[in-house]
Amino acid sequence: MRFLILFIFLFSNSLANEVPNIKNIVINKELKTYDNITFLDVNEKMIRLKDYKGSLVLLNFWATWCAPCKEEMPSLDALKINPNFDNIEILPINIGKDNLNKSENFFKDLDIKHLNIYFDNPVTLANELSLRGLPTTILFNKESKEFARIIGSIDFGDKEFLKWLKLYN
Repeated sequence: MRFLILFIFLFSNSLANEVPNIKNIVINKELKTYDNITFLDVNEKMIRLKDYKGSLVLLNFWATWCAPCKEEMPSLDALKINPNFDNIEILPINIGKDNLNKSENFFKDLDIKHLNIYFDNPVTLANELSLRGLPTTILFNKESKEFARIIGSIDFGDKEFLKWLKLYN
């Protein structure tokens, strides 16, 4: 019985480390911890990543002028209401220095109905998290540790991606 439990544990951990066949996902070999990730909501209230501990968190960095951001945002919106991911928090953070009106128009033009708009704070997350371009999505496990990044746009409704993501939900 102990052998069976050990086998199941090792097998499930190896599955979680498998990279789906999506070229721009980077799985961290070691989990990354950040001390104080903060950003702003539309009312300029400070939001802390650690407040979402216990949930799978996707921080999506975007800007209104970013064509690939525009391409992926509808599938990100659909992921938010996917019933298989009831423990997911998707936090799209505008780092393009766009104002609220321009950001709201971006969401309206794309018919984004299930996501809220967030903004980078004066201490830019782009530097703190070493972002290399837009869009970038950073995935945090339930302990608020970064386990993967998506550099560039993807279809968040891709079946292979969803199957892999479910391992962390």
